[in-house]
Amino acid sequence: MKYHSLFILVLLISLAGYAQKKSANPKPFAASITETDLKKHLYTVASKEMEGRETATEGQRKAAAYIENTFKTLGLQPGYQGSYQLPYPVYRDSVVSARMVINGKELVVNKDFQPSLQSNNSGSMYFSEVTFAGYGIIDSTYNSYGSGNVRGKAVLILEGGPEGFKGGRGRFSPATAFAKILSAREKGAAAVFLVTSNFRPAGPGNMYVNIFKESQYPAIYSISDNTAQLLAGASWSAMKEKVKTEKKDPMPLKVEVQLELDKKIQKLQSSNVLGVVEGTDKKNEYLVITAHYDHLGKQGETVFYGADDDGSGTVSVLEIAEAFAKAKAAGKGPRRSVLFMTVSGEEKGLWGSQYYSNHPTISPELITADLNIDMIGRIDTERKKPDTLNYVYVVGDDKLSSDLKPLSEGANNKYTKLVLDYKFNDPKDVSRIYFRSDHYNFARIGIPVIFYYDGMLLADYHKPTDTPDKINYKLLAKRAQLVFYTAWKMANWETMMKRDIPLPKME
Repeated sequence: MKYHSLFILVLLISLAGYAQKKSANPKPFAASITETDLKKHLYTVASKEMEGRETATEGQRKAAAYIENTFKTLGLQPGYQGSYQLPYPVYRDSVVSARMVINGKELVVNKDFQPSLQSNNSGSMYFSEVTFAGYGIIDSTYNSYGSGNVRGKAVLILEGGPEGFKGGRGRFSPATAFAKILSAREKGAAAVFLVTSNFRPAGPGNMYVNIFKESQYPAIYSISDNTAQLLAGASWSAMKEKVKTEKKDPMPLKVEVQLELDKKIQKLQSSNVLGVVEGTDKKNEYLVITAHYDHLGKQGETVFYGADDDGSGTVSVLEIAEAFAKAKAAGKGPRRSVLFMTVSGEEKGLWGSQYYSNHPTISPELITADLNIDMIGRIDTERKKPDTLNYVYVVGDDKLSSDLKPLSEGANNKYTKLVLDYKFNDPKDVSRIYFRSDHYNFARIGIPVIFYYDGMLLADYHKPTDTPDKINYKLLAKRAQLVFYTAWKMANWETMMKRDIPLPKME
């Protein structure tokens, strides 16, 4: 009888403690996310000393060290095998020699053509035919390849798109060079000659960093219009004009092309930075909060500071981590563990998050969601609505999980009262924003995601003028607090986010 009474007493105390944690007020901890602290962090992360934080450079390593030290100071646990940094390989490639010979005529590298070192391997190739595939575009309304078969062949394609083409902008617009290369790969092309109207080679001293050693891409060469005329012959000008307004089937061109490339590969390393606030009764389940801390580096003495992109997201992660750490120290920490991760390589093609999703430190089935922050410190220059100073774009809350939107809106309605703009949830979004930041590498393995974004694709985007003095710190703090409140609800929710909506296709 005494044992039974003691058991009930312990159970009641346990339930009381659980109820207290469940009903803990997050406002005192959200209040630690301040304009002053965000500004202090950002003037360091986006400083000249960080050299633009380009992946696999000294500037990126300095930024990683700063983030790691901040996690340590906050008392976060290391997120990868006793370390705060998860390393991954990258490669720096440089040309030793390159040749292109067309019908016996020797061309000049970095004048007539330039190989893409991200995809080309050392070796020789020979073609007795090249297929002209117009603009090389494939989407739901336009297919440059038609029924033509280019498997194992070389294709010649133009930059841009035909007159009236509305493929939009963005990394995954079907009219971008990257999308055209993906389309050529899908068609099985062995080589791609991409004609650029203002051919300006980077020069023989330029080096490229990539992680595509395990991927099979066609050999890619940027070429001048004069080089294209050597491939196509005297009718080249007429062929270009026709495809501007008429959709033509691929045209085979009889021409002899010899390609040779010898490149040097140097293996380097980059890293993601991971810190964990351990949960309580659901500590084996996780919420992940991400941002990318890399940017574009520098050109000569010109630094690309990347204050908004994505210094704003990086420092928000640091401040949200502090808020959760304070809650944990006060005995009111989250039920689920929270992984805070700043990734590198985003500007190179989502490398860091791709590596993590391929080599996760946590089983994806145990991750309830990823909240990703990429640019939340500025105002969208295209936004003409009266709520310009009280909004944030919320992307992806209508996908993968029907739990996301009600939880997100509930947190906002109760605490921050921002205007949540769902513009980029539109399946017809020409910018393809849903596919363009690190959350997508979580979504593609089935993890529900929400992406927070300010929409600033113009103004100082990817320019040296993206500096800390242009950040709206009051709005940055409010947006970061929204992410915190949403994270708080997710980390303490009774169940994990449902996974009941199919992943949209990347078209």
